[in-house]
Amino acid sequence: MITPVILCGGSGTRLWPLSRKSYPKQFSKLIGDQSLFQMSASRVSGDDYAQPLVLTNSDFRFIVTEQLAELGIEPGAVLIEPEGRNTAPAILAAALYLLAQDKDAVLLVLPSDHNVPDAAHFSDTVQKGLPAALAGDLVTFGIQPTRPETGYGYLELETQSNEGAAVKLRRFVEKPDLATAQTMLDAGNYLWNGGIFLFTAQAIVDAFLQHKPDLMVPVKVAVEDAKTDLGFLRLAPDPWAKAEDISIDYAVMEPAVNLAAVPFDGSWSDLGDWDSVWRETAGDDHGLVTSGAAMGIDCENTLLRSESKGQEVVGIGLNDIVAVAMPDAVLVAHKDRAQDVKLAVQALKDKQVDQAVQHPRDHRPWGSFECLFMGQRFQVKRIVVKPGGILSLQSHVHRSEHWVVVEGTAKVTIGDEVKLVGENQSVYIPVGDKHRMENPGKVPMVLIEVQTGSYLGEDDIVRYEDVYARD
Repeated sequence: MITPVILCGGSGTRLWPLSRKSYPKQFSKLIGDQSLFQMSASRVSGDDYAQPLVLTNSDFRFIVTEQLAELGIEPGAVLIEPEGRNTAPAILAAALYLLAQDKDAVLLVLPSDHNVPDAAHFSDTVQKGLPAALAGDLVTFGIQPTRPETGYGYLELETQSNEGAAVKLRRFVEKPDLATAQTMLDAGNYLWNGGIFLFTAQAIVDAFLQHKPDLMVPVKVAVEDAKTDLGFLRLAPDPWAKAEDISIDYAVMEPAVNLAAVPFDGSWSDLGDWDSVWRETAGDDHGLVTSGAAMGIDCENTLLRSESKGQEVVGIGLNDIVAVAMPDAVLVAHKDRAQDVKLAVQALKDKQVDQAVQHPRDHRPWGSFECLFMGQRFQVKRIVVKPGGILSLQSHVHRSEHWVVVEGTAKVTIGDEVKLVGENQSVYIPVGDKHRMENPGKVPMVLIEVQTGSYLGEDDIVRYEDVYARD
């Protein structure tokens, strides 16, 4: 059995404004009806695979389990990284954890945000790499290049690929300029680096001991001292903070000699920017791709996308343009500058603009909320509580709240009083009163909240009880 190890961190800044630090691209439905994370998990489920191990951070832990539950997939373990330390410590932590469970464990490490439409062909390719992995090689999967791409790293093979079987890997190549990329494409023995790896837990641990031994102690202690929290495994923060922030390529793969690569000739994209989303989405005869409430007139090779209900996006006479509209931000860029969206995000961060990192819909373990309007000393929110969702027992120092239920039924606690509030009914929460809201029903409960007061920040919360064990 192969254990998928799904790396579920990162912020995907080049896909702003849809992807943001608070809700990055892997959880979004960029293409199709599933999120990229769900597509990745589905791709590695079935008879050949054990339950997946997921590495993520504390903010995303409930999103991970909720999206897996929607697919009927039970994770083998969800490891919580106290802070991002890049892929090398994450992969080593997964290997040490699995090696303690099974000395013969085999890991398939993959990102959570790639698009690979043909799951069966992908699994067949993984099986072709299994003999080399079981023999002790560190196997990576390279993508057959179709163009001189400068946005990907490359893998140089000792020989040209042999009908999909594992081939000796000579070296990793950094992202090239256009001329070098064309030369490598013409050579025929280069693959795009897909960032997907297959190896036994013992082989990758041995590789770290040989090539990056200084990572072993802090990561090993972080795993051994990990604490279970609501079914998640929190890696110990103090030793984890001492682990070097380094990628698996630099730490192990580049100095290693027991390397092999398996070519994957199916459709693949890392969906790293809006140009790749346009490329991977079927458009009309003129290359116009629309999503949501969007339309184009006399547009060519253009992506128009609306992520806001009731907001129409219309393009006229556009060529090679990306336009993405969110409720709180709009991006308009030339497709040739798609990689530079990250520069815009950094500029917004420098100006301390909330939209740089904060998604308009704030996802919580119990559901989500979004701000509909912010005024002087008042704010209007739309709150959705999923079935069984329970907000913390809390109070506020600076604000009072009015709740109007518009869908479903809310169970509301105010002080010592507990009551059911149905559709078209409302309650008032005075400043300082302990209160709680929960959804006892089987359908989502929606309410409109009006906050009034001198301070309306999310940190104006005093928590007394919380079923999700948040601070």
